[in-house]
Amino acid sequence: MSQTRVAVLVGSLRADSLNRKIAELLAARAPEGVEVDIVDGLENLPFYNEDIDGETAPDAATHVRRQVAAADRVLVVTPEYNGTMPAVLNNAIDWLSRPYGAGALVAKPFAVVGTTPTPYGGRWAHADTVRSANVAGAVVLEDVTVSQPGVEVDVLNDEEVLGKLRGALEALVAYDAAPSSAA
Repeated sequence: MSQTRVAVLVGSLRADSLNRKIAELLAARAPEGVEVDIVDGLENLPFYNEDIDGETAPDAATHVRRQVAAADRVLVVTPEYNGTMPAVLNNAIDWLSRPYGAGALVAKPFAVVGTTPTPYGGRWAHADTVRSANVAGAVVLEDVTVSQPGVEVDVLNDEEVLGKLRGALEALVAYDAAPSSAA
C-alpha cells in the first residue's frame, strides 16, 4: 500500500490556535498509510502580486508551492475572521493558484474543516475557501466540509467532534478521482 500525503493549510497564525491544534491532532492520529504534513511558512508569504511572481518567485512562495505540489491531497483547517477566511489563507490560495491552470492546487482533492467559538463554526469562511479552491482548480469535496461550532463543546476532547474531523480526513484520503468502471 502506498503512502498518501496530505498537505494541511492552517488558516490561523496564532501559536495557541485551536485550529492548529486540530491540524496537529489529525496529523498525530492519521490513519495507517497517511502522512499529514502541516504546511509551514504561510506567514512568510508576501501578499500576492503578479509583478513579483515571475521566473523567480519569492523563496517563501516557492517553498509553500513545493510542499503542496508534493502532496496527494490538501486539507484546510481554518477559523473564520469577520465572516470570511483569514487573509493568510486567502493569500496562500492566491499563490498556490498560479501559474493559472498549472498551480499546485490544480486537480488536487481538497477539503475544509475547522472551528470557531460561534454557533456557525466558520461556515462562511469554509464556503469562501471552497469557492477560491474551486477557482484555483482544486477538486473540492464540498460534502466533506466540517464547520464545527466551538460553543458548549470541547472540540479537542469531544469524541463525536473528533470523529467528524477524522471522518473528513478519511473521506479526503479515500476520494478516488478515477471514473467508475462499473456499468
